[in-house]
Amino acid sequence: MVMKISDNKIKSVIEYFKNELKETYDTSELEQILQITFLHYFKLNRIDLVLKQDTLLSESDLLKIIHTVKKLKKNQPLAYVIGEWEFFGLPFKVNKNVLIPRPETEELVSLIIDENKERKNLNIIDIGTGSGCIAIALKKHLNNFNIKGVDISRSAVKISDENALKNNVQVSFELMNILDKINTKDNMKYDIIVSNPPYITNKEKEEMHKNVLDYEPHIALFVENNEPLVFYCSIADYALNHLSKNGKLYMEINESFGEKVTQLLKERNFKNIKIVKDINEKERIV
Repeated sequence: MVMKISDNKIKSVIEYFKNELKETYDTSELEQILQITFLHYFKLNRIDLVLKQDTLLSESDLLKIIHTVKKLKKNQPLAYVIGEWEFFGLPFKVNKNVLIPRPETEELVSLIIDENKERKNLNIIDIGTGSGCIAIALKKHLNNFNIKGVDISRSAVKISDENALKNNVQVSFELMNILDKINTKDNMKYDIIVSNPPYITNKEKEEMHKNVLDYEPHIALFVENNEPLVFYCSIADYALNHLSKNGKLYMEINESFGEKVTQLLKERNFKNIKIVKDINEKERIV
Protein backbone atom coordinates (compact mmCIF):
# COMPACT_ATOMS: atom_id res chain seq x y z
CA MET A 1 0.00 0.00 0.00
CA VAL A 2 1.35 3.45 -0.93
CA MET A 3 1.88 5.64 2.09
CA LYS A 4 0.62 9.22 2.05
CA ILE A 5 2.80 12.12 3.16
CA SER A 6 1.18 13.21 6.43
CA ASP A 7 2.04 16.91 6.06
CA ASN A 8 4.45 19.25 4.29
CA LYS A 9 7.15 19.23 6.96
CA ILE A 10 10.58 18.01 5.92
CA LYS A 11 10.59 15.34 8.65
CA SER A 12 7.32 13.89 7.28
CA VAL A 13 8.66 13.89 3.73
CA ILE A 14 11.83 12.10 4.89
CA GLU A 15 9.73 9.50 6.70
CA TYR A 16 7.66 8.93 3.54
CA PHE A 17 10.80 8.67 1.38
CA LYS A 18 12.43 6.07 3.64
CA ASN A 19 9.29 4.00 4.20
CA GLU A 20 8.48 3.80 0.51
CA LEU A 21 11.99 2.72 -0.49
CA LYS A 22 13.17 0.57 2.43
CA GLU A 23 12.32 -2.62 0.53
CA THR A 24 14.27 -1.49 -2.55
CA TYR A 25 17.55 -0.26 -1.02
CA ASP A 26 19.64 -1.12 2.02
CA THR A 27 19.85 1.44 4.83
CA SER A 28 23.16 3.08 3.94
CA GLU A 29 22.36 3.34 0.22
CA LEU A 30 18.91 4.75 0.98
CA GLU A 31 20.44 7.39 3.25
CA GLN A 32 22.82 8.44 0.49
CA ILE A 33 20.00 8.57 -2.09
CA LEU A 34 17.92 10.67 0.29
CA GLN A 35 20.72 13.18 0.84
CA ILE A 36 21.52 13.54 -2.87
CA THR A 37 17.83 13.97 -3.74
CA PHE A 38 17.18 16.71 -1.16
CA LEU A 39 20.39 18.51 -2.04
CA HIS A 40 19.54 18.43 -5.76
CA TYR A 41 15.92 19.55 -5.52
CA PHE A 42 15.91 21.80 -2.45
CA LYS A 43 19.61 22.71 -1.81
CA LEU A 44 19.29 21.10 1.63
CA ASN A 45 22.42 19.36 2.89
CA ARG A 46 22.72 16.61 5.50
CA ILE A 47 22.86 19.08 8.41
CA ASP A 48 19.84 21.00 7.07
CA LEU A 49 17.82 17.78 7.08
CA VAL A 50 18.45 17.52 10.81
CA LEU A 51 18.07 21.18 11.78
CA LYS A 52 15.15 22.14 9.51
CA GLN A 53 12.80 19.22 10.09
CA ASP A 54 9.81 21.47 10.71
CA THR A 55 10.40 23.57 7.58
CA LEU A 56 7.48 23.29 5.14
CA LEU A 57 7.89 22.21 1.52
CA SER A 58 5.54 23.43 -1.20
CA GLU A 59 3.02 21.21 -2.98
CA SER A 60 5.17 21.23 -6.13
CA ASP A 61 8.13 20.13 -3.99
CA LEU A 62 6.09 17.23 -2.63
CA LEU A 63 5.23 16.19 -6.19
CA LYS A 64 8.94 16.09 -7.06
CA ILE A 65 9.52 13.67 -4.18
CA ILE A 66 6.51 11.51 -5.08
CA HIS A 67 7.61 11.23 -8.72
CA THR A 68 11.20 10.49 -7.67
CA VAL A 69 10.09 7.74 -5.30
CA LYS A 70 7.90 6.19 -7.98
CA LYS A 71 10.85 5.96 -10.39
CA LEU A 72 13.28 4.73 -7.76
CA LYS A 73 10.89 1.90 -6.84
CA LYS A 74 11.22 0.72 -10.45
CA ASN A 75 15.02 0.55 -9.96
CA GLN A 76 15.65 3.55 -12.18
CA PRO A 77 19.09 4.96 -11.22
CA LEU A 78 18.90 8.17 -9.19
CA ALA A 79 21.29 9.88 -11.64
CA TYR A 80 18.77 9.41 -14.46
CA VAL A 81 15.83 10.40 -12.24
CA ILE A 82 17.37 13.77 -11.32
CA GLY A 83 19.19 14.07 -14.67
CA GLU A 84 22.55 14.95 -13.17
CA TRP A 85 25.51 13.32 -11.43
CA GLU A 86 28.70 14.56 -9.83
CA PHE A 87 32.09 13.45 -11.13
CA PHE A 88 35.42 14.77 -9.88
CA GLY A 89 33.54 17.51 -8.02
CA LEU A 90 31.79 18.68 -11.21
CA PRO A 91 28.11 18.42 -12.25
CA PHE A 92 27.28 16.37 -15.35
CA LYS A 93 24.00 16.04 -17.18
CA VAL A 94 23.21 12.35 -17.71
CA ASN A 95 20.40 10.36 -19.30
CA LYS A 96 19.81 6.88 -20.73
CA ASN A 97 22.18 7.65 -23.65
CA VAL A 98 25.31 7.83 -21.48
CA LEU A 99 26.79 5.84 -18.64
CA ILE A 100 26.60 7.24 -15.14
CA PRO A 101 30.16 8.33 -14.18
CA ARG A 102 31.78 5.96 -11.67
CA PRO A 103 34.23 6.60 -8.79
CA GLU A 104 36.78 4.19 -10.33
CA THR A 105 37.00 6.45 -13.36
CA GLU A 106 37.85 9.38 -11.08
CA GLU A 107 40.98 7.43 -10.15
CA LEU A 108 41.90 7.26 -13.85
CA VAL A 109 41.50 11.05 -14.14
CA SER A 110 43.56 11.60 -10.96
CA LEU A 111 46.38 9.45 -12.33
CA ILE A 112 46.53 11.37 -15.62
CA ILE A 113 46.53 14.73 -13.81
CA ASP A 114 49.22 13.65 -11.32
CA GLU A 115 51.53 12.31 -14.02
CA ASN A 116 51.13 15.22 -16.46
CA LYS A 117 50.38 18.39 -14.49
CA GLU A 118 53.89 19.80 -15.03
CA ARG A 119 53.64 19.46 -18.82
CA LYS A 120 52.34 22.14 -21.21
CA ASN A 121 50.28 22.35 -24.41
CA LEU A 122 49.59 18.66 -24.88
CA ASN A 123 46.96 17.14 -27.16
CA ILE A 124 44.62 14.62 -25.52
CA ILE A 125 41.88 12.45 -27.01
CA ASP A 126 39.26 10.63 -24.91
CA ILE A 127 37.88 7.65 -26.86
CA GLY A 128 34.30 6.64 -25.98
CA THR A 129 33.73 9.87 -24.10
CA GLY A 130 30.06 9.30 -23.16
CA SER A 131 28.96 12.20 -20.94
CA GLY A 132 32.36 13.82 -21.49
CA CYS A 133 33.25 13.39 -17.83
CA ILE A 134 36.89 12.33 -18.35
CA ALA A 135 37.68 14.98 -20.98
CA ILE A 136 35.95 17.79 -19.07
CA ALA A 137 37.47 16.89 -15.69
CA LEU A 138 40.92 16.80 -17.32
CA LYS A 139 40.37 20.18 -18.97
CA LYS A 140 39.37 21.72 -15.64
CA HIS A 141 42.71 20.67 -14.13
CA LEU A 142 44.95 20.75 -17.22
CA ASN A 143 43.60 23.93 -18.75
CA ASN A 144 46.52 24.56 -21.13
CA PHE A 145 45.99 21.18 -22.86
CA ASN A 146 43.96 20.70 -26.05
CA ILE A 147 41.37 18.03 -25.34
CA LYS A 148 38.97 16.22 -27.64
CA GLY A 149 36.37 13.56 -26.92
CA VAL A 150 34.94 11.09 -29.46
CA ASP A 151 32.04 8.67 -29.27
CA ILE A 152 30.02 6.40 -31.56
CA SER A 153 26.75 7.84 -30.20
CA ARG A 154 25.37 11.10 -31.59
CA SER A 155 23.27 11.48 -28.42
CA ALA A 156 26.38 11.13 -26.26
CA VAL A 157 28.22 13.79 -28.27
CA LYS A 158 25.24 16.13 -27.77
CA ILE A 159 25.27 15.59 -24.00
CA SER A 160 29.04 15.98 -23.75
CA ASP A 161 28.78 19.32 -25.61
CA GLU A 162 26.15 20.45 -23.09
CA ASN A 163 28.36 19.32 -20.21
CA ALA A 164 31.32 21.31 -21.55
CA LEU A 165 29.11 24.43 -21.54
CA LYS A 166 27.75 23.54 -18.11
CA ASN A 167 31.28 23.37 -16.70
CA ASN A 168 32.61 26.34 -18.70
CA VAL A 169 35.42 24.53 -20.52
CA GLN A 170 36.58 24.39 -24.14
CA VAL A 171 36.55 20.74 -25.19
CA SER A 172 35.60 19.57 -28.69
CA PHE A 173 33.46 16.47 -29.16
CA GLU A 174 33.06 14.47 -32.36
CA LEU A 175 31.47 11.30 -33.70
CA MET A 176 33.91 8.43 -34.19
CA ASN A 177 33.68 4.64 -34.16
CA ILE A 178 37.02 3.32 -32.93
CA LEU A 179 36.22 -0.11 -34.42
CA ASP A 180 35.87 1.41 -37.90
CA LYS A 181 39.36 1.70 -39.38
CA ILE A 182 38.18 4.11 -42.11
CA ASN A 183 36.96 6.62 -39.50
CA THR A 184 40.23 6.55 -37.59
CA LYS A 185 42.60 7.35 -40.47
CA ASP A 186 43.38 10.97 -39.63
CA ASN A 187 46.86 12.43 -39.28
CA MET A 188 46.40 13.96 -35.82
CA LYS A 189 49.00 13.15 -33.16
CA TYR A 190 48.18 13.02 -29.46
CA ASP A 191 50.41 13.16 -26.42
CA ILE A 192 47.81 11.32 -24.35
CA ILE A 193 45.14 8.85 -25.43
CA VAL A 194 42.65 7.86 -22.75
CA SER A 195 39.68 5.52 -22.85
CA ASN A 196 37.16 3.81 -20.60
CA PRO A 197 35.79 1.41 -23.24
CA PRO A 198 33.11 -1.28 -22.91
CA TYR A 199 34.72 -4.19 -21.04
CA ILE A 200 32.00 -6.20 -19.29
CA THR A 201 31.40 -9.56 -20.97
CA ASN A 202 27.85 -10.68 -21.64
CA LYS A 203 28.31 -13.64 -19.29
CA GLU A 204 28.89 -11.18 -16.42
CA LYS A 205 25.44 -9.64 -16.89
CA GLU A 206 23.81 -11.98 -14.37
CA GLU A 207 26.04 -10.57 -11.63
CA MET A 208 24.94 -6.99 -12.30
CA HIS A 209 22.29 -4.95 -10.55
CA LYS A 210 18.93 -4.58 -12.25
CA ASN A 211 19.16 -0.77 -12.34
CA VAL A 212 22.29 -1.02 -14.53
CA LEU A 213 20.93 -3.70 -16.84
CA ASP A 214 17.52 -2.10 -17.36
CA TYR A 215 18.57 1.52 -17.79
CA GLU A 216 22.22 2.13 -18.70
CA PRO A 217 23.25 1.92 -22.40
CA HIS A 218 24.47 -1.60 -23.19
CA ILE A 219 26.56 -0.34 -26.11
CA ALA A 220 28.79 1.47 -23.58
CA LEU A 221 29.03 -1.49 -21.19
CA PHE A 222 29.17 -4.89 -22.82
CA VAL A 223 31.38 -6.88 -25.17
CA GLU A 224 30.86 -10.34 -26.65
CA ASN A 225 32.21 -13.24 -24.60
CA ASN A 226 34.41 -14.37 -27.49
CA GLU A 227 35.86 -10.86 -28.09
CA PRO A 228 36.40 -9.32 -24.65
CA LEU A 229 39.41 -7.27 -25.78
CA VAL A 230 38.04 -5.99 -29.09
CA PHE A 231 38.11 -2.33 -28.00
CA TYR A 232 41.56 -2.58 -26.42
CA CYS A 233 42.97 -3.99 -29.66
CA SER A 234 41.43 -1.17 -31.73
CA ILE A 235 42.49 1.54 -29.29
CA ALA A 236 46.04 0.17 -29.14
CA ASP A 237 46.22 0.04 -32.95
CA TYR A 238 44.91 3.61 -33.11
CA ALA A 239 47.53 4.65 -30.56
CA LEU A 240 50.33 3.14 -32.63
CA ASN A 241 49.47 5.54 -35.45
CA HIS A 242 48.38 8.56 -33.43
CA LEU A 243 50.53 8.78 -30.30
CA SER A 244 53.31 11.34 -30.48
CA LYS A 245 56.85 10.31 -29.54
CA ASN A 246 56.92 9.45 -25.81
CA GLY A 247 53.11 9.70 -25.76
CA LYS A 248 51.06 7.85 -23.13
CA LEU A 249 48.04 5.56 -23.39
CA TYR A 250 45.71 5.21 -20.39
CA MET A 251 42.81 2.73 -20.32
CA GLU A 252 40.36 1.60 -17.68
CA ILE A 253 40.12 -2.19 -17.69
CA ASN A 254 38.03 -5.09 -16.47
CA GLU A 255 39.80 -6.33 -13.33
CA SER A 256 40.05 -9.80 -14.94
CA PHE A 257 41.86 -8.56 -18.06
CA GLY A 258 45.03 -6.95 -16.70
CA GLU A 259 47.37 -9.67 -17.91
CA LYS A 260 45.69 -10.03 -21.32
CA VAL A 261 45.66 -6.29 -22.01
CA THR A 262 49.31 -6.09 -20.98
CA GLN A 263 50.11 -8.90 -23.40
CA LEU A 264 48.34 -7.28 -26.38
CA LEU A 265 50.24 -4.05 -25.68
CA LYS A 266 53.56 -5.90 -25.50
CA GLU A 267 52.79 -7.55 -28.83
CA ARG A 268 52.47 -4.05 -30.30
CA ASN A 269 55.79 -2.95 -28.78
CA PHE A 270 54.40 -0.56 -26.16
CA LYS A 271 56.92 0.22 -23.40
CA ASN A 272 56.73 0.86 -19.64
CA ILE A 273 53.39 -0.95 -19.28
CA LYS A 274 51.96 -0.65 -15.77
CA ILE A 275 48.82 -2.02 -14.17
CA VAL A 276 47.38 0.30 -11.50
CA LYS A 277 45.07 -0.96 -8.75
CA ASP A 278 42.08 1.07 -7.60
CA ILE A 279 41.13 1.95 -4.03
CA ASN A 280 39.62 -1.54 -3.65
CA GLU A 281 42.85 -3.23 -4.74
CA LYS A 282 41.37 -4.29 -8.07
CA GLU A 283 43.45 -4.05 -11.26
CA ARG A 284 41.59 -1.19 -12.93
CA ILE A 285 43.93 0.92 -15.08
CA VAL A 286 46.68 0.12 -17.60
